[in-house]
Amino acid sequence: MIGRIRGILVEKTPGQALVECSGLGYEVDIPYTTFFHLPDTGQEVTLHTHFAVREDAQSLFGFASRLDRDLFRLLIKVNGVGPKLAAGILSGLDADQFIRCVEARDVNALVKLPGVGKKTAERLLIDMADRIKQLEGQFVPSAGGGSLPEGAVKPVTGSVSDARDEAESALIALGYKPQEAAKAITRVAEEGMSSEDLIRLALRSMIPTK
Repeated sequence: MIGRIRGILVEKTPGQALVECSGLGYEVDIPYTTFFHLPDTGQEVTLHTHFAVREDAQSLFGFASRLDRDLFRLLIKVNGVGPKLAAGILSGLDADQFIRCVEARDVNALVKLPGVGKKTAERLLIDMADRIKQLEGQFVPSAGGGSLPEGAVKPVTGSVSDARDEAESALIALGYKPQEAAKAITRVAEEGMSSEDLIRLALRSMIPTK
Protein backbone atom coordinates (compact mmCIF):
# COMPACT_ATOMS: atom_id res chain seq x y z
CA MET A 1 0.00 0.00 0.00
CA ILE A 2 1.30 3.45 -0.93
CA GLY A 3 0.33 5.65 2.01
CA ARG A 4 2.14 8.89 1.26
CA ILE A 5 4.11 10.52 -1.53
CA ARG A 6 6.45 13.50 -1.31
CA GLY A 7 8.09 15.13 -4.30
CA ILE A 8 8.02 18.02 -6.73
CA LEU A 9 4.68 19.12 -8.12
CA VAL A 10 5.23 19.07 -11.88
CA GLU A 11 1.68 19.66 -13.10
CA LYS A 12 -1.70 20.27 -11.51
CA THR A 13 -5.22 20.39 -12.90
CA PRO A 14 -8.58 20.06 -11.15
CA GLY A 15 -8.77 16.33 -10.58
CA GLN A 16 -5.14 15.33 -11.03
CA ALA A 17 -1.59 16.14 -9.96
CA LEU A 18 1.71 14.93 -11.40
CA VAL A 19 4.33 14.49 -8.68
CA GLU A 20 7.97 13.67 -9.46
CA CYS A 21 9.64 11.53 -6.83
CA SER A 22 13.14 10.08 -7.25
CA GLY A 23 12.96 10.49 -11.01
CA LEU A 24 9.51 8.90 -11.35
CA GLY A 25 6.38 10.88 -12.21
CA TYR A 26 3.26 9.74 -10.35
CA GLU A 27 -0.16 10.65 -11.72
CA VAL A 28 -2.34 11.16 -8.67
CA ASP A 29 -6.12 11.57 -8.80
CA ILE A 30 -7.21 14.27 -6.37
CA PRO A 31 -10.53 15.74 -5.23
CA TYR A 32 -11.04 19.45 -5.80
CA THR A 33 -10.71 20.16 -2.08
CA THR A 34 -7.11 18.92 -2.33
CA PHE A 35 -6.47 20.85 -5.56
CA PHE A 36 -7.21 24.08 -3.68
CA HIS A 37 -4.41 23.29 -1.21
CA LEU A 38 -1.67 22.48 -3.73
CA PRO A 39 1.38 24.76 -3.90
CA ASP A 40 2.66 26.27 -7.13
CA THR A 41 4.23 23.91 -9.66
CA GLY A 42 7.92 23.39 -9.08
CA GLN A 43 7.49 23.32 -5.31
CA GLU A 44 7.58 20.34 -2.98
CA VAL A 45 4.26 18.73 -2.10
CA THR A 46 3.23 15.94 0.24
CA LEU A 47 0.05 13.94 -0.40
CA HIS A 48 -1.52 11.25 1.74
CA THR A 49 -2.47 8.51 -0.70
CA HIS A 50 -4.64 5.48 -1.26
CA PHE A 51 -3.74 2.93 -3.94
CA ALA A 52 -6.89 1.45 -5.48
CA VAL A 53 -6.56 -1.78 -7.46
CA ARG A 54 -9.29 -3.25 -9.64
CA GLU A 55 -9.26 -5.95 -12.30
CA ASP A 56 -9.21 -3.36 -15.07
CA ALA A 57 -7.39 -0.41 -13.49
CA GLN A 58 -4.95 0.80 -10.86
CA SER A 59 -5.33 4.33 -9.50
CA LEU A 60 -3.45 6.39 -6.95
CA PHE A 61 -5.64 8.88 -5.06
CA GLY A 62 -4.02 11.75 -3.16
CA PHE A 63 -5.25 14.05 -0.42
CA ALA A 64 -3.97 17.20 1.27
CA SER A 65 -4.45 15.73 4.75
CA ARG A 66 -4.54 12.36 6.43
CA LEU A 67 -8.09 13.15 7.57
CA ASP A 68 -9.31 13.43 3.97
CA ARG A 69 -7.54 10.19 3.05
CA ASP A 70 -8.97 8.33 6.04
CA LEU A 71 -12.47 9.62 5.30
CA PHE A 72 -12.06 8.47 1.68
CA ARG A 73 -11.19 4.98 2.93
CA LEU A 74 -14.31 4.91 5.08
CA LEU A 75 -16.48 6.10 2.19
CA ILE A 76 -15.40 3.33 -0.19
CA LYS A 77 -16.49 0.76 2.40
CA VAL A 78 -20.08 1.91 1.98
CA ASN A 79 -22.07 -0.36 -0.33
CA GLY A 80 -22.37 1.24 -3.79
CA VAL A 81 -19.63 3.84 -3.23
CA GLY A 82 -16.49 3.28 -5.28
CA PRO A 83 -13.27 5.33 -5.34
CA LYS A 84 -14.51 7.61 -8.14
CA LEU A 85 -17.74 8.50 -6.33
CA ALA A 86 -15.89 8.90 -3.01
CA ALA A 87 -13.48 11.35 -4.65
CA GLY A 88 -16.45 13.18 -6.15
CA ILE A 89 -18.07 13.50 -2.73
CA LEU A 90 -14.85 14.96 -1.32
CA SER A 91 -14.70 17.36 -4.27
CA GLY A 92 -18.02 18.89 -3.27
CA LEU A 93 -17.61 18.68 0.50
CA ASP A 94 -14.38 18.77 2.46
CA ALA A 95 -13.97 16.38 5.39
CA ASP A 96 -15.20 18.90 7.97
CA GLN A 97 -18.33 19.71 5.94
CA PHE A 98 -19.09 16.04 5.29
CA ILE A 99 -18.77 15.12 8.97
CA ARG A 100 -21.08 17.98 9.97
CA CYS A 101 -23.51 16.89 7.25
CA VAL A 102 -23.62 13.35 8.67
CA GLU A 103 -24.02 14.61 12.22
CA ALA A 104 -26.95 16.82 11.11
CA ARG A 105 -28.38 14.00 8.93
CA ASP A 106 -28.59 16.48 6.07
CA VAL A 107 -29.82 14.42 3.11
CA ASN A 108 -30.48 17.53 1.00
CA ALA A 109 -26.81 18.54 0.97
CA LEU A 110 -25.69 15.08 -0.15
CA VAL A 111 -28.18 14.67 -2.99
CA LYS A 112 -26.87 17.89 -4.56
CA LEU A 113 -23.56 16.14 -5.19
CA PRO A 114 -23.22 14.69 -8.71
CA GLY A 115 -23.75 10.93 -8.69
CA VAL A 116 -25.42 10.84 -5.27
CA GLY A 117 -29.10 9.93 -5.36
CA LYS A 118 -31.49 9.93 -2.42
CA LYS A 119 -30.97 6.24 -1.63
CA THR A 120 -27.19 6.60 -1.71
CA ALA A 121 -27.38 9.72 0.46
CA GLU A 122 -29.54 7.93 3.03
CA ARG A 123 -27.17 4.95 3.00
CA LEU A 124 -24.21 7.27 3.56
CA LEU A 125 -25.86 8.92 6.56
CA ILE A 126 -26.67 5.55 8.12
CA ASP A 127 -23.38 3.76 7.40
CA MET A 128 -21.11 6.72 8.18
CA ALA A 129 -22.80 7.73 11.43
CA ASP A 130 -20.69 5.32 13.47
CA ARG A 131 -17.67 5.15 11.18
CA ILE A 132 -16.81 8.85 11.42
CA LYS A 133 -16.09 8.29 15.12
CA GLN A 134 -12.87 6.68 13.92
CA LEU A 135 -11.76 10.13 12.72
CA GLU A 136 -11.95 11.78 16.14
CA GLY A 137 -8.84 13.69 17.13
CA GLN A 138 -7.79 14.57 13.57
CA PHE A 139 -9.10 18.16 13.68
CA VAL A 140 -7.21 21.21 14.89
CA PRO A 141 -8.82 24.64 15.44
CA SER A 142 -8.33 27.21 12.69
CA ALA A 143 -7.78 30.92 13.22
CA GLY A 144 -11.18 31.60 11.67
CA GLY A 145 -13.00 29.65 14.34
CA GLY A 146 -13.80 26.65 12.14
CA SER A 147 -11.68 23.57 11.82
CA LEU A 148 -8.80 22.65 9.60
CA PRO A 149 -7.62 19.14 8.76
CA GLU A 150 -4.35 18.34 10.46
CA GLY A 151 -1.45 18.73 8.06
CA ALA A 152 -3.42 20.78 5.55
CA VAL A 153 -1.63 23.52 3.65
CA LYS A 154 -3.13 26.94 3.14
CA PRO A 155 -4.41 27.28 -0.43
CA VAL A 156 -2.22 29.11 -2.88
CA THR A 157 -3.95 31.04 -5.63
CA GLY A 158 -2.70 33.05 -8.56
CA SER A 159 -3.91 34.75 -11.68
CA VAL A 160 -5.18 32.29 -14.28
CA SER A 161 -6.15 33.26 -17.82
CA ASP A 162 -9.73 32.50 -18.74
CA ALA A 163 -10.42 31.63 -15.11
CA ARG A 164 -14.17 31.58 -15.63
CA ASP A 165 -14.07 29.14 -18.54
CA GLU A 166 -11.64 26.93 -16.66
CA ALA A 167 -13.88 26.94 -13.59
CA GLU A 168 -16.97 26.06 -15.62
CA SER A 169 -15.13 23.21 -17.35
CA ALA A 170 -14.01 21.89 -13.98
CA LEU A 171 -17.57 21.84 -12.63
CA ILE A 172 -18.82 20.11 -15.76
CA ALA A 173 -16.07 17.49 -15.40
CA LEU A 174 -17.24 16.95 -11.82
CA GLY A 175 -20.69 16.05 -13.14
CA TYR A 176 -22.71 19.27 -13.09
CA LYS A 177 -24.76 20.26 -16.13
CA PRO A 178 -23.30 23.11 -18.22
CA GLN A 179 -26.23 25.38 -17.33
CA GLU A 180 -25.77 24.69 -13.62
CA ALA A 181 -22.05 25.33 -13.84
CA ALA A 182 -22.50 28.61 -15.73
CA LYS A 183 -25.13 29.90 -13.30
CA ALA A 184 -23.04 28.99 -10.27
CA ILE A 185 -19.95 30.73 -11.64
CA THR A 186 -21.96 33.83 -12.59
CA ARG A 187 -23.44 33.95 -9.10
CA VAL A 188 -20.06 34.13 -7.33
CA ALA A 189 -17.78 35.70 -9.94
CA GLU A 190 -15.94 38.92 -9.13
CA GLU A 191 -13.21 40.71 -11.04
CA GLY A 192 -9.73 39.32 -10.53
CA MET A 193 -10.79 35.96 -9.05
CA SER A 194 -8.76 32.88 -9.93
CA SER A 195 -10.30 29.64 -11.21
CA GLU A 196 -9.57 28.01 -7.84
CA ASP A 197 -11.57 30.69 -6.02
CA LEU A 198 -14.42 30.46 -8.52
CA ILE A 199 -14.67 26.68 -8.22
CA ARG A 200 -14.53 26.75 -4.44
CA LEU A 201 -17.21 29.44 -4.06
CA ALA A 202 -19.43 27.92 -6.76
CA LEU A 203 -19.36 24.51 -5.07
CA ARG A 204 -20.12 26.14 -1.73
CA SER A 205 -23.10 28.01 -3.22
CA MET A 206 -24.53 24.84 -4.79
CA ILE A 207 -24.01 22.64 -1.75
CA PRO A 208 -24.86 24.66 1.35
CA THR A 209 -24.12 22.90 4.62
CA LYS A 210 -25.30 23.54 8.14
